[in-house]
Amino acid sequence: MNSTIERFGYPGALIAGYPHWVVLLRPEQPTLGSLVIAATSDERAFSALPAAAFAELGRVVSDVESALARTIAYEKINYLMLMMVDPHVHFHVIPRYAGVRQLNGLAIADHGWPKAPQLAPAIALDEGTRADLVQRLKDAWA
Repeated sequence: MNSTIERFGYPGALIAGYPHWVVLLRPEQPTLGSLVIAATSDERAFSALPAAAFAELGRVVSDVESALARTIAYEKINYLMLMMVDPHVHFHVIPRYAGVRQLNGLAIADHGWPKAPQLAPAIALDEGTRADLVQRLKDAWA
């Protein structure tokens, strides 16, 4: 795995793996269920990915949306390709909702709703809550 994937918590944050992509729980949660979809290659430009990665991305996105719908009940979803600090191809997936979503007594609001997502303030989950959310998402995977 590339350094970007490792920085986002692989292997503990791994929810699903595909030949060209991995889906990870985002370490900081601006909204509950925020994820990272990261290319497993060392490519640093989206356009440099092989055609098979683009073809597979449709399945990954469909699986992400299905699992998040069952787990978080989001109202909208944002995909952000920022790649400012972490150089390898990846997207931040931010489920959007009015109000709050709760997990293990922790309430996480979507502070930007209904406008652009606010990545700060984001909640860093404790180890138990992070592991629980990873497992819930794995269980909801298609």
